[in-house]
Amino acid sequence: MTGPMPLTLASIRQAPKALLHDHLDGGLRPATVLELAADCGYHDLPASDAAALGDWFRDAADSGSLERYLETFAHTVAVMQTLEGLRRVARECAQDLAEDGVVYAEVRFAPEQHLERGLNLDQVVEHTLAGFREGAELAAAAGRPIVVTCLLTAMRHAARSREIAELAVRWRDRGVGGFDIAGAEAGYPPSRHLDAFEYLRANSAHFTIHAGEAFGLPSIHEALAFCGCDRLGHGVRITDDIRVPGAIEDAQLGPVANYVRDMRIPLELCPTSNVQTGAVPSLDKHPFDLLARLRFRVTVNTDNRLMSDTTMSREMLKLVETFDYGWSDLERFTINAMKSAFIPFPERLRIIDDIIKPGYAVLLG
Repeated sequence: MTGPMPLTLASIRQAPKALLHDHLDGGLRPATVLELAADCGYHDLPASDAAALGDWFRDAADSGSLERYLETFAHTVAVMQTLEGLRRVARECAQDLAEDGVVYAEVRFAPEQHLERGLNLDQVVEHTLAGFREGAELAAAAGRPIVVTCLLTAMRHAARSREIAELAVRWRDRGVGGFDIAGAEAGYPPSRHLDAFEYLRANSAHFTIHAGEAFGLPSIHEALAFCGCDRLGHGVRITDDIRVPGAIEDAQLGPVANYVRDMRIPLELCPTSNVQTGAVPSLDKHPFDLLARLRFRVTVNTDNRLMSDTTMSREMLKLVETFDYGWSDLERFTINAMKSAFIPFPERLRIIDDIIKPGYAVLLG
């Protein structure tokens, strides 16, 4: 019996990981952005070589403002307006995640943002799903199998959420696992989109909502009480409903926090991104550890790999370095995510029992 493998970036890459919150338009390779911009005649990129462009995205996103952070997406979305561009970005996304040891990923994007050159919503979804399939096939051939599920996002400041909800239901047996709303939270509460959420509930469809990132407890309360979401995208501001006067076992949870914990509502936490957008002041002040120790269903996520210059392995390593986690903690967070996936229960169980647990057993020695 050997001891546990040391926790390093290289060893964490070997760990099987499950990812619930990753944006397709936030994960492009800088070199791909440049090539697609040249192909489609987009001339507004802020840098002309891959390294400088990657640095620009990271620095521009690192402003402490969600609104400024979101502005960086104008460039990636601009080069994802053709069928070939969408397909390539999705293919490379699946390959990049698999290369990092991700065995299950839910990748979200907003089809309504990819219509500027005449594509329709169904074409956008069809070719993005084809890209994910191609990427998963290439990853499997390279010995890194991955299951990719797509989530369709509606923009909370726009008025197409019902249409996108119908699109998600239409494609749900062909690679789309659920629905999401995203974009600036302040001034755009989730209850503006009740029509979409009622349609999804009527059709027994899964959905998550970006809530409790830039805006506080009211956003989380609406997402749960009025919209009925299955998961919370970010949800870090749930701590507004938690008081810790002394020891953690003496923590006092308000009604919303109690409900989230009691109902095992998953929190799609994105540590690096939450610091970048100002949702939390620094990684050591991130409520991830508090929520984990209070046994909320916390999960580790990348959010936007390009803007945050990150991967799942890097996110996990940062948590290890900040909160002194071990392999068993990382396994628990991974199983939390897999339990919460928008795929059928037997498939979730298969990935947990056949891939995640045996993978961590090796690392635990």
